[in-house]
Amino acid sequence: MGGPPRSRRLAPARPRRGAGWRADQGVGPRHRARGRRGRALPGRRARAGAPARRPARGALSRGGRPGPAEACGNVWSRTPTVRLSFRAPGEVPPSRWPARLPVGSSFLPFGLFLRRELEDVLAVEREGARGSALAFGGHLRLPAEQAVERLRAKLRPYGYTPFLQRDDGLDWVQALPLAEVTARSRPSIHILLFLATVATTLLAGAFISGVSPVALSADPRRIASGLPFAASLLAILGVHEFGHYTLGRRHGMAVSLPYFLPLPPIPGTLMIGTLGAVIRLRGPAQSRRALFDMAVAGPLAGLVVAIPVYVWGLRMSSVIQIPPGTEIAAFQLGDSLLLKLLTRLVMGPLPTGTDILLHPVGLAAWFGFLVTTLNLIPAGQLDGGHIVYALFGRRHTLISQCSVVILLLMGIVLWSPNWLVWAALIVFLMGFHHGPTMDDITPLGPGRRAVGALAFVLLVLLLPPVPVPLSAH
Repeated sequence: MGGPPRSRRLAPARPRRGAGWRADQGVGPRHRARGRRGRALPGRRARAGAPARRPARGALSRGGRPGPAEACGNVWSRTPTVRLSFRAPGEVPPSRWPARLPVGSSFLPFGLFLRRELEDVLAVEREGARGSALAFGGHLRLPAEQAVERLRAKLRPYGYTPFLQRDDGLDWVQALPLAEVTARSRPSIHILLFLATVATTLLAGAFISGVSPVALSADPRRIASGLPFAASLLAILGVHEFGHYTLGRRHGMAVSLPYFLPLPPIPGTLMIGTLGAVIRLRGPAQSRRALFDMAVAGPLAGLVVAIPVYVWGLRMSSVIQIPPGTEIAAFQLGDSLLLKLLTRLVMGPLPTGTDILLHPVGLAAWFGFLVTTLNLIPAGQLDGGHIVYALFGRRHTLISQCSVVILLLMGIVLWSPNWLVWAALIVFLMGFHHGPTMDDITPLGPGRRAVGALAFVLLVLLLPPVPVPLSAH
């Protein structure tokens, strides 16, 4: 209980088991000479009643290669901590970089070791700790794209990931404990989720086509009537997610295959049998360019499929007469500018008192457009949020907050609870934060900026003021 406080441990992170590493069994300050599993510590004979000397956590070896703690000495000393300012003599430290830095042998040996590793990439002028990261400021000797690849190769064996940022006129290299998830998902999970989603969307398509639960239970073969809806919807969602996956893999990003999310439908509702599909990003993007390409590929690829599917669905739809004051058992769907244009081109001007009874294929495309619209909203970790971060960097948080305010205003002014619910999901489930890329210095070129502008023009064209009104007609 007594004694000086323990210092912050800045030894390299211990890699997970199965990665080819070997590590000494760590013990606590009050442990005896044997480890937690009753095994004597290597290199020392156990002495009854004597406290064990704690080995360096970073004393790792891979194929005989010494770890940084072996090269730098013991980094486990108990020393007090001090506040660190990132400044040269006589400068006022920027207040937004508070950090705690262990003094003495706890930080300096490993910091000096990393500094030597960085010298051929960065001309170091300042160094210190930012939160849990070791930080080195100076001027890059290489272009940022080449520097991040070289730094990644240098730091990865020691369990660290480099992040490059520019601040106060300096290029900063932050070394954080390995920010990658190395465990891979099992293919069986993806297959089972996809098969379950096929079943639930087939069921939803059958209900949308007019098959009642009683008729379906009497003749299960009638579930085949839901095939046009299910195939159209899954094609749009699948192409959207595989657009992300393909561009992510092309940039060397650790992305998973799509996870399809089934949702059992309820007859008489607009539950479409799925909550969509997602992919998992196991580590940070290498650069803003990689993040942008991966984010924008999904919506654009999904639209390439959704537009012809919607046109096909319109051609199979019928125009019905609705006498004044008549109510029919159908849901009214909101129209965006793009959908109004496509409908006018395919169906022509509609006579007064008529409406379109949308075919299930067209309905699947409508939901595909809605999914694309929601993903393009520039907030949080949505596709639009990734695009905004790639374009504007740290201003992402402010833009996300403004987007949520706009959604709330739309929900209140137009009385559209759809937007209120979506704004709440962004705030409480996603938040406004976006993690950095490893190369946060290299900006996007004019071509990518033009594509980013096109993505947000599409958002305006696809945004229905009221996606699904509360009342049927």
